[in-house]
Amino acid sequence: MTDVADRATAGFRQEFGGPPAGHWAAPGRVNLIGEHTDYNDGFVLPFALPLRTVAAADRQEGARWTVWSELSGETISFGADEVDEPGRVTGWGAYVAGVVWALRDAGHDVPGARLAIASDVPLGAGLSSSAALEAAVLTALVDLGGLDLPAERQPRLAQRAENRYVGAPTGIMDQSASIRCRDGHALFLDCRSEGVEHIPFDLRAAGLAMLVVDSHAPHRHADGEYAARRKSCEAGAERLGVPALRDVTVDQLDAALARLDDPETRRRVRHVVTEDQRVLDTVALLRAGRVREIGPLLTASHVSMRDDFEITVPEIDTAVETALAAGALGARMTGGGFGGCVLALVEADAADSVAGAVTAAYAERGFRAPGHVTVLPAAGAARLD
Repeated sequence: MTDVADRATAGFRQEFGGPPAGHWAAPGRVNLIGEHTDYNDGFVLPFALPLRTVAAADRQEGARWTVWSELSGETISFGADEVDEPGRVTGWGAYVAGVVWALRDAGHDVPGARLAIASDVPLGAGLSSSAALEAAVLTALVDLGGLDLPAERQPRLAQRAENRYVGAPTGIMDQSASIRCRDGHALFLDCRSEGVEHIPFDLRAAGLAMLVVDSHAPHRHADGEYAARRKSCEAGAERLGVPALRDVTVDQLDAALARLDDPETRRRVRHVVTEDQRVLDTVALLRAGRVREIGPLLTASHVSMRDDFEITVPEIDTAVETALAAGALGARMTGGGFGGCVLALVEADAADSVAGAVTAAYAERGFRAPGHVTVLPAAGAARLD
């Protein structure tokens, strides 16, 4: 049992007066490469983090769900009538109610349940804390109710909960990673077909580690800018006469760009097309066991996000530039942009020194001190006991 599971157990005992029937955990995730390709029907390559959200849970009678959150200290309770009307349950509880709603809407007989939620996935860092919460709750309810819902169908249901109930326009990547990732692997996901392949990503065997730096940069205009990027991509695809930018290959890129009059649209299209190719190139290297050679692809991805997609901020660029100068093999922003985290592929024994260099660079520039954690690829959602 982990510390976060122990905290969920303590919360369950405190709120409900006894032990839970079990513990279900789901991880946060980072995207190794493939940014803003998901809604363009492209390719992504996330891996699960050892940071997890745990739901300690048991059944309760009737169509009612009572949930305690360690983060807020609140206990909320809702019944079927409230669940079946999106918007009745709000705040963090909407993610839990959304999962119940999506299961019921898909025809499943969802058991009433009592849940206590604890997590060590940081909020607002771009590590998909929301998908971890959804996946932990979903996994618990599926097990408690003995529901017929194979793992390959669960990400779409969890995504529907977030899109339709919570109202967040996420793609399929976050939920897929949280539910379907395997230990020591990255998840190669085709966002059009939803086909997956588990790609070996054994950092330990290569003497490497992944340093995740939380920039602690405030998300500046993220929602509006995200929508603007998506609109540009859709406009580019329409102008080029393709269903999505995924259908433009690197070999076709120069000719495609020549057909676009707007310089901004050209930059957005160039990022997506080249980023899809970087995902494919990274997968090829990992299949061949050439883990160290992916570093330049990570860095090229960041340059593309900075110059063509224009979604980085000074704190993010400083972290990338400093990590590379301190010896990282490659570094890039991960996530939607305008804040969030940076990934740096580092020698296993150099993670602390690279993190220290980034912290010093932040202090010199007057930025808020960053956070950091060194991670290896972890497993997806599962029952712990």
